[in-house]
Amino acid sequence: AWKWYYEVVGNRQCYIADTYWQTETGGHIGVGLPGATPMKPGSCTKPFFGIDFVVTDENGNEIKGNDIEGQLCIRKPWPGMARTVYGDHNRYLKVYMSSHKGLYFTGDGCRRDKDGYYFITGRIDDVLCTSGHRIGTAEVENTLVAHSVVAEAAVIGIPHRIKGEGICCFVMLVDGVNGSNDVEKELVQQVRAQIGAFATPDLIVLVPGLPKTRSGKIMRRVLRKISHGEEDSLGDVSTLADPSVVPTLITNTKASLAGKTF
Repeated sequence: AWKWYYEVVGNRQCYIADTYWQTETGGHIGVGLPGATPMKPGSCTKPFFGIDFVVTDENGNEIKGNDIEGQLCIRKPWPGMARTVYGDHNRYLKVYMSSHKGLYFTGDGCRRDKDGYYFITGRIDDVLCTSGHRIGTAEVENTLVAHSVVAEAAVIGIPHRIKGEGICCFVMLVDGVNGSNDVEKELVQQVRAQIGAFATPDLIVLVPGLPKTRSGKIMRRVLRKISHGEEDSLGDVSTLADPSVVPTLITNTKASLAGKTF
């Protein structure tokens, strides 16, 4: 998508300012500056003025240097940051300030490459543990979307009696591309080649659309329920931008699961 936007829309002349921010940050805290910061596809480049990014391990210990991966925190306060949760300040302290002492915890994973550029790998709670390996769902999704036939992808974990947690991929193909076993095999091979054999998808479900809110957020709760065979307890899906995708998701998931045991 980045390459298409840069080459087709921008005619290789326009700067793409990928940004990283949260509602709680009050604005962009990672963003490239046109004319000053060289671009890298998929990267929010470097911290904005006054923002001090810190990468830590799972125990909150800082990981220094470049070419590293961990959890993203911020060392110093900044003017736009959230200061409390209305009516529940203890919750604010617990969620953002307690797990990583002296740091604001974003809840996101990140990678800092050899040039000091930051790549957000997804929410920490969107991490799968498969065969003893921890992998962010966003990493698998980005690898799938990098394939020319894939428009969108959403990855969730499914119970697996050997791996502990299997990898289930809901994939929406670009218009004009028909799903087939060959396409699924290509996508599996793409993930294996880019990430590693441990990240091999256990199930690929080709779908015409994904369950999204009206703001464009993918409702992973719905996908988890469907993949776990709990479609009777989906809850209210009327708030989805297109509730009609749900029956097709259920049908396609059941068809993909047919004959498979995990």
